[in-house]
Amino acid sequence: IVVEGCDNASSPDALWVEVQAAVDAAAGAGDAGDDPRRAAVRDMLRHGRYKPTGRGKPASEYLVRAAVEGVFPRINVLADANNLVSLASRFPISVIDLDRAGANAFVVRFGRPGESYVFNPSGQELDLQDLLLGAALPDDRPVATPVKDSQATKTDAATTRALGLVYGPASLSAEVGAATARMAELLRVHGGGRVAWWLLP
Repeated sequence: IVVEGCDNASSPDALWVEVQAAVDAAAGAGDAGDDPRRAAVRDMLRHGRYKPTGRGKPASEYLVRAAVEGVFPRINVLADANNLVSLASRFPISVIDLDRAGANAFVVRFGRPGESYVFNPSGQELDLQDLLLGAALPDDRPVATPVKDSQATKTDAATTRALGLVYGPASLSAEVGAATARMAELLRVHGGGRVAWWLLP
């Protein structure tokens, strides 16, 4: 998803009503370990030495846990739309500030040996080897993964241009497309600006 001219202020009440409905549904369903969608997403991330467990599990699983524990965050339009769709679909989603990334072209690939980036303000690093990621071109610089995004390109209230990446297995391409379309519509309605989306193979 690409959005330009977005107003990334605090989410309006209408968006938060949708978020809260998804949170309530997830909390009612619980954090089931045998969820087939969770298994499919984890299998998508099994590559080389990468194992999607522990701190390396998909970001969507953290959102389910936050809903169950009653600590779901309210941040801004981009983040809240991301979290709503990720929670409802169980697909991890990245959102990248395009101006901070300094790029308008990206590639999705697996991380190489020695690659890492800082993912939070305290300076913690994520080892990217064999992890699915999005990288900014032309310098092929990793900025996002289905686990944690780079601190350097995270969005905030000043963000007006962003790229969203919805990660899902090919076996669920119809569901991935529906989730991507829903996020695009949420950003169009609640964030304003121009929104476009594509389903990539």
